[in-house]
Amino acid sequence: MKTGFILIALAILLSLNSYVIVRGWQALPPASVYRPIYLVTCIALFIALFVGTIFGNTMSPFMAKAVSFAGFSYIIIFIYLFLSFLAVDLVRIANYFIHFAPAGMAAFRLWAMLVTLVVTGVAMGVGNYKFNHPKIVELNLSANKPSQHKELKIVAASDIHLGSSIDKKRLQSYVKLINDQHPDIVLLAGDVSDRSMTPVIAQHMDEELREIKAPLGVYAINGNHEHYAESPNATAEYLKSAGIKVLRDEVALVDSSFYIVGRDDKSNLRRKNLKDLMNGLDPTKPTILLDHQPYHLEEAEQNNIDLQISGHTHNGQFFPGNLLVKSMYELGYGYLKKGKTNYYVSSGLGIWGPQYRIGTQSELVVIKLKL
Repeated sequence: MKTGFILIALAILLSLNSYVIVRGWQALPPASVYRPIYLVTCIALFIALFVGTIFGNTMSPFMAKAVSFAGFSYIIIFIYLFLSFLAVDLVRIANYFIHFAPAGMAAFRLWAMLVTLVVTGVAMGVGNYKFNHPKIVELNLSANKPSQHKELKIVAASDIHLGSSIDKKRLQSYVKLINDQHPDIVLLAGDVSDRSMTPVIAQHMDEELREIKAPLGVYAINGNHEHYAESPNATAEYLKSAGIKVLRDEVALVDSSFYIVGRDDKSNLRRKNLKDLMNGLDPTKPTILLDHQPYHLEEAEQNNIDLQISGHTHNGQFFPGNLLVKSMYELGYGYLKKGKTNYYVSSGLGIWGPQYRIGTQSELVVIKLKL
């Protein structure tokens, strides 16, 4: 069934890519050098996308990063060209029936393509900058439990996606950014790795992970990408070897002051019920829930959670994905309070695939929580 799904998805992707290639070819001047250049470029980038995705973990880190960057960049160009060509075709269909533009449709198609490429290029430049310069999101919140007259400084990061694209050098900058916030505790809300652990191990990224400084420790949970790895245990065992406490349907009492409840990802169909995880905990102590995918927010409210931190959505990563995320989730990005429970869904510190944030922003979350 999984193989069938992959074949269907591949057939759809090939069909859409063929549509973009054909429409681009038709838009360019006949008998010009631009047509073969466009054709070869599209095919080469499409191949780079598949080679980087399938064989990236077997390449040298430099080659894997270069091929993946080229292939993933094509995703952005492909999507915006597809939307542009589709819009032009809808206009052409309307014109066939209404005849509001009896001439010049060929020129319209060419200019639409050129404008799309220019705007896409500018958007990618800005988007790459926003990816490379994460913003710091600061929140001041209070737990709804008897006051301990303490303030906890949490630094939370989700969706780092360590691997070939998010490499050791990038991780060094992330660790510095985290440490510069002087956290009491660091929470990693899933998708620390990007599918395979092979490039993470090959680059000895545990050396950087050990450099994260937080007196109350570093805690992590599994995301869906941890379940795409060699085994769901692969990332967890590696993080534990780097001094990070991984909670998989587990609860940790920290500093005798508050609980961290770490749920395994929704990909695990046998993960424990939140109610069962909360059973037996001291109801007077604040509770922080780490749950990678922000589904069923009402569960945290029903179980008297003070703060839930999630990720997964990337806030759509690039437009119009942010609009889709907003329509798919009760909270696809940002802060929400339901009853007495605070929620924050992060857009992620790292990224999967194209290293561009168009209409979104990479971020690190700093929460000052009054206990």
